[in-house]
Amino acid sequence: MTASPSPIAPFATSSPTPPPCQVARGFHQAFLRRKPLGLGRPRVAMSRLRVKAPKRNIVPLSVEEVARFWSSFRTARDLAIVGLMLLQGLRSAEVLSLNEDDVLLSEAQLRVRGKGNKLRFLPLAPETVQLLDHYRRLERPHPGTAALFVSLKGPARGARMTLAGLRSLFRYHRQRTGIQLANPHRFRHTFASDMVRGGISLPALMQLMGHADIQTTLRYVQIAPQDVYLQYARAVAQHLRPVPRISS
Repeated sequence: MTASPSPIAPFATSSPTPPPCQVARGFHQAFLRRKPLGLGRPRVAMSRLRVKAPKRNIVPLSVEEVARFWSSFRTARDLAIVGLMLLQGLRSAEVLSLNEDDVLLSEAQLRVRGKGNKLRFLPLAPETVQLLDHYRRLERPHPGTAALFVSLKGPARGARMTLAGLRSLFRYHRQRTGIQLANPHRFRHTFASDMVRGGISLPALMQLMGHADIQTTLRYVQIAPQDVYLQYARAVAQHLRPVPRISS
């Protein structure tokens, strides 16, 4: 009697089933790199290599450009705003966040809230003191707000001036004067350049600008070749170290 062949178990294999990670090399790596809300959606791995883009140089406004842009303003409020950027180096947000009690004209000081709500006290130039005094005495209404710079007309009269209103103001005067580079940050950069040309030290400029890192201040510093020559000649003229005699 011939023995019947033994039944073959279905799906039997001669070797154990390989784990999923061996089915297709690299597949599970892409599968596991998935977005939090996109379960199973592969996310392309980003290279850690970063190409450092060169920082764009910001050219300060010329004396003629500043004079032309300045002469286009008619209100004491607008002149005071531009003066705080050009003569004190304030940011747009710092100007708009000023309150009435931040102005200490009797002490020629200004209390400024910078980035991170950090306070700093700035000395006021005589021209800035005059501009702020004219605005407060002649134009600023007496609203129920502590804001220093407020709207002068319309339904929002007496309310704190907004960033949109400031942008609109500068846009109007750029179109009127044709100086397309005249924006609040350009005035701040012009202030920094003027301070460097005047001989201010970088640590002092860093404090005036409200920077947390001196490397940020260095981005504002661009010295022309003639400035390098003048500063070198000024330093040499001080004779800080005796010059050794040269034997003939």
